[in-house]
Amino acid sequence: MTTATSTLPTVLVTGASSGIGAVYAERFAQRGHPLVLVARDKARLDALAARLSEAHHVEIEVLQADLTQQPDLARVETRLRDDAHIGVLINNAGMAQTGHFLQQSPSDLERLIALNTTAVARLAAAIAPRLVQAGTGAIVNIGSVVGLAPELGMTIYGATKAFVQFLSQGLHLELSPKGVYVQAVLPAATRTEIWQRAGIDVNTLPEVMDVGELVDAALIGYDRRERVTIPPLHVAERWDALEGARQGLLSDLRQARAADRYQLPA
Repeated sequence: MTTATSTLPTVLVTGASSGIGAVYAERFAQRGHPLVLVARDKARLDALAARLSEAHHVEIEVLQADLTQQPDLARVETRLRDDAHIGVLINNAGMAQTGHFLQQSPSDLERLIALNTTAVARLAAAIAPRLVQAGTGAIVNIGSVVGLAPELGMTIYGATKAFVQFLSQGLHLELSPKGVYVQAVLPAATRTEIWQRAGIDVNTLPEVMDVGELVDAALIGYDRRERVTIPPLHVAERWDALEGARQGLLSDLRQARAADRYQLPA
């Protein structure tokens, strides 16, 4: 089948073979964007690409890659640096934590951090200079509300998602004046395969959002150019209050001396 040539920017989606990434691919295909789909499972990528190409008549390329492996990560970086058609990066690939901190092996830690932080930062760094030069484009980083909540007990996973949120907010400050939009999306529990891969029965969780509802909400935030989109947050003022408190804290940190409570008695 011949697909129509689009004037819209190509969207590169990582972790595109299932879950959030696959739905992002479908939604952008519906909007008429060409796609580059990145994941480890080529068979599933091929099947998704064939289905979306047939349904939406857009050009779709499959790029098999394990982003925890240096050669594969480097190939995707090269594509982001060199392909002027790619104007949107959906930094979605990630993995959950199996067990608590004391149950993590060194290899578990390394792989989780490599995928959830290193790959996210390096792919953003690969595309950002070209987007800045063009004065347009978008980087969407998929974080998690767990990055706000150490109480949930997923210490390493939450730490990686806190990194994603901070990275996104910092990139916004640096890149938005140059025409590049950066969005952090913070899902709560979402019905995807990430739970099964982590050995968790998703049906035991009290409230789980449908992945389509999650991505549709995230795209409303994307179209509104929100900096941080939290689909499960019903009271938006909670986030505004948190940001206000953080700014107040920062104003109190600009001091040359230690606080009185840390001063030795005279």
